[in-house]
Amino acid sequence: MTQTSASTPLSYKDAGVDIVAGDALVERIKPLAKKTMREGVLAGIGGFGALFEVPKRYQEPVLVSGTDGVGTKLKLAFEWGMHDTVGIDLVAMSVNDVLVQGAEPLFFLDYFACGKLDVDTAAAVVGGIARGCELSGCALIGGETAEMPGMYPAGEYDLAGFAVGVVEKSKILTGAEVQAGDVVLGLASSGVHSNGFSLVRKCIERAESAGTLPATLDGKPFKAAIMEPTRLYVKNVLAALAAHPHTEASGGIKALAHITGGGLLENIPRVLPDGLAAHLTHGSWPQTELFAWLQRTAGIDNTEMNRTFNNGIGMVVVVDAAKADAVSATLRASGETVHTVGVIAVQGSGAQVVVA
Repeated sequence: MTQTSASTPLSYKDAGVDIVAGDALVERIKPLAKKTMREGVLAGIGGFGALFEVPKRYQEPVLVSGTDGVGTKLKLAFEWGMHDTVGIDLVAMSVNDVLVQGAEPLFFLDYFACGKLDVDTAAAVVGGIARGCELSGCALIGGETAEMPGMYPAGEYDLAGFAVGVVEKSKILTGAEVQAGDVVLGLASSGVHSNGFSLVRKCIERAESAGTLPATLDGKPFKAAIMEPTRLYVKNVLAALAAHPHTEASGGIKALAHITGGGLLENIPRVLPDGLAAHLTHGSWPQTELFAWLQRTAGIDNTEMNRTFNNGIGMVVVVDAAKADAVSATLRASGETVHTVGVIAVQGSGAQVVVA
């Protein structure tokens, strides 16, 4: 056996970090990021810091920021070798949150960490991030790739993202104007999105053990249905906000809620004033095969489904009753599937979200 003496030179690559691979990834990323460029970008990929100028069309710009990850959905990406859509999830989780305040996403930064850098895998992930940015109209202007030997098992990585948006100060959505009688609209999700995957994975394990794993769900191969990326609501909802802004005289959109961890039961109250509750009508939106399979396999009741998953509704829109039909029509015309799922009422002694 050949032994390395204490005097033998050690390179960074010997320690497990491949600078050449990192440089190759940056070159692969540059054209992807270039596709996302938009007004305001002064300097993007490659610098120590990315520069962005707030568009001059804003009179009183207020910056809105959000950060998130993809969670244990990544475990299935590793197991199934499906890396090209989790980047869309990463972007969506932050830009959909920023949207809730009425903000237009401006730019996005990502953090990709692994034990040993696989350029093809990382490029697939970042390709998804760039695609998510492109679909939501924000620029991918920077990020960090961290190769850390010994920190992650072979073939695994972690993701985090950070989005910054802007909204006119007078148009910030706070939910303060929501009142009893307002209508609750639900925009359909594209699937599980990126929450509840610890339970999803348990359901898959249970079905595999029982030999009952379905081949398809909702007309898609099983794995594709499970990994369907989080829907990006940004462009369509911003267009609806522009067409139907809330004013005291005309009504319009009063609040938005992104349905993520905590589901319908815990996210809607975040945009409701004290003393008001959302009364949702069970069955007012269809349960897809995917969610029916999850509920049946997990053996959980409707309350747990609405607390753990988005259960088919990825974004909630609270709107003045007189404008509900017009807002729905605008959203449908842009490609959203819209359901009238409930109304706002005085809370009383019950919960802030009731599904009955």
